[in-house]
Order: sequence, then structure tokens, then C-alpha cells
Amino acid sequence: MNLTPQWRPSLEQAGHEVKHWSEIGPPNAPDTVIMEWARQHDYLVFTHDLDYGALLHATGAKAPSVIQARGNDVRPATLAASILKALIEAEQDLRDGALVTVDMKRHRVTVLPLRR
Repeated sequence: MNLTPQWRPSLEQAGHEVKHWSEIGPPNAPDTVIMEWARQHDYLVFTHDLDYGALLHATGAKAPSVIQARGNDVRPATLAASILKALIEAEQDLRDGALVTVDMKRHRVTVLPLRR
């Protein structure tokens, strides 16, 4: 819920299936509910919220994969190229289970499960 649905066109044009949580569940759903839905439906979570990485760490989960957009400006016009590059370069890691953190200059892949 913390990223605008305006991300949809950029991601879909690159061939990615996209759902915004507002289409699926209540806006006040706990992060754990969103994560479980993504895991059950084989989606990854795209977020600006650091709580998802913390949740992966706390639970030792192997799925779902999470992409964290970092920086002050996470609008598609600013960050789409970096996100799309990370999706391509980390594709196999994301399929296997990973936390990918992306900013304007680089991305970092951490394979799941995160060490406790």
C-alpha cells in the first residue's frame, strides 16, 4: 500500500504481472497477511517499507521474495529503470527466494532465508 498503483504501467510494459494490494485486500491488512498471500499465490512483494525485510529476518522465511525500493523519491519516473534492471539481473534469485534492495545507483541481493 505504500507504493503508488502508478507503478503498474512501467512493470506491465516490461512483461510483469502486477497486482496492487488495494485490489486484493483491506488497506489496513497486517504485513504478515500480505506476505502470506504473496507466498500462496507465488507473487513477490514490491515495497518501500523496511518492515518486510525485518519480517523475513524474524521468521526465517524462504518466500515470498521482496523488492525494497529505497530513497526519498520512489516514483516510477525516478526509479523504474533501476527496478526493472534489478528484476532482470536478480531474476533467478527472486525465483529462488531473495530480498532485493534497490536505489538509484545499485541493487543488492540477499538470498533467503535471512540469517537469524
